[in-house]
Amino acid sequence: MNAILAAFELVFTVDVLLTLISAALFGLLVGAVPGLTATMATALLVPLTFFMDPIPAVGAMVTCAAMAIFAGDIPGALLRIPGTPASAAYVDEAYAMTRKGEAEKVLGACVVFSAIGGLFGTVVLIFAAPALAEIALKFSSPEYFWMALLGLTCAAFIGASSPIRGMVSLLIGLLISTVGLNNPAGVPRFTFGSTDMLAGIDFIPAMIGLFAVSEVLRTIAAGAPPWDSMQTKVGNIFRDWGAMIRTYWRQQVRGNVLGTAIGVLPGAGADVAAYVSYAISRRLSRNPEKFGTGHVEGVIESTSANNSSLASAWIPALVFGIPGDTITAIVIGVLYVKGINPGPTLFLFNPQTIYAVFLIFILANLLMVPLGWLVIKLARHLLRTPRRVLMPMILIFCIVGAFASNNAAYGIVLMLGFGVLGFFMEENEIPIAPCILGIVIGPILERNFITTMIKSDGAVTAFFERPIAAALGAVVVIIWLSLILGAWRRRSADDQTS
Repeated sequence: MNAILAAFELVFTVDVLLTLISAALFGLLVGAVPGLTATMATALLVPLTFFMDPIPAVGAMVTCAAMAIFAGDIPGALLRIPGTPASAAYVDEAYAMTRKGEAEKVLGACVVFSAIGGLFGTVVLIFAAPALAEIALKFSSPEYFWMALLGLTCAAFIGASSPIRGMVSLLIGLLISTVGLNNPAGVPRFTFGSTDMLAGIDFIPAMIGLFAVSEVLRTIAAGAPPWDSMQTKVGNIFRDWGAMIRTYWRQQVRGNVLGTAIGVLPGAGADVAAYVSYAISRRLSRNPEKFGTGHVEGVIESTSANNSSLASAWIPALVFGIPGDTITAIVIGVLYVKGINPGPTLFLFNPQTIYAVFLIFILANLLMVPLGWLVIKLARHLLRTPRRVLMPMILIFCIVGAFASNNAAYGIVLMLGFGVLGFFMEENEIPIAPCILGIVIGPILERNFITTMIKSDGAVTAFFERPIAAALGAVVVIIWLSLILGAWRRRSADDQTS
């Protein structure tokens, strides 16, 4: 109880509340601009968090990410341009409703069910995280090895439309993670004689480059075309809330549960949750023929899923120190900078910090309704911002963030290099998320593998001797075997048809 009261005192201060509102408006602005992702919005906030206390710093990033995921629905519904990748799963459905004159209905659905989904995921986070923390206290190097490998597996195969391309991206990230002295043997690797590279690749400039600079380069390559525009009158978004909740409460609950379950998987995230939920909604619908013509059912289930997954992605991040998605990967880095090490001991030594994060999640989702309504009213003005004005501003912010990460021009060089890499990866349809998670999880995987091998004197069976390690190892092995078996069956079917 003392920890909960302390959390209220940490959160309900003027500075923290103003920070949350400012971060919410920033997240809504970034998410509503097509091509700018929630991860980019979070990454761009990193340099500002260097000057904040831990609670407002984490709160700003949590609030910004939640708002950006929702705001991505706005240009998707109005212009058929998803503001964030998580909105792409149902953008055609939302746009079809707008063309039918139901813009206020689809945007109202996005607001209310995004908020409910976020609150559902937060409730699961509150009740599941402490219980999992007790289990995590029993974890040693074999368990952490399998958790890291499970996260990488999810990133490569579950989180990518093409498993092969996901694996390529993952291997790029793992290669980058080996640079420098930060390895169990302390041997310089891939430094090419550079003293700057001895410290390894800072993931903050890498992340800003892969997500933000690559978008700037794509815009330059396309000649900075103007946004498409369509005059749409958005009426009262609150009008159909009651009817939609009564009619589609099953879809909402199903989306919340599925999104929360997917969010717990390291590396999956809101994008995967939205696509999977939309596909299941269409398969289980009583009116599947209406999908694609402007049917709100699929939008409700998908938008519930991608927002509920945001909170549940914090479960592996807080309990195990393993990012559930790219957003929590950034936040974990900020926590380390602030001297707060994620993991089971955080629940023992800093419970007030954990409860403060829970409160911030609740406040962020409650703020989504009034601020979301405001941004919907201003959306057409936001979407009229010319690319030739917007992109240089983004690039300046990126340079400031990359420099502030280590107060050296080396961060800017890294950012630009990874921007070029991200541009070519996306031009060849190679996803970026597995690469990012490879950079973050790669050292965890290597460190725990080497530690286990040293403790067991080189016996591979040590990875399966402990009950939890054996269960996690079995899950990873089953996933890999199922993927190999599926590929073999498809090849056999292709050989028979040919």
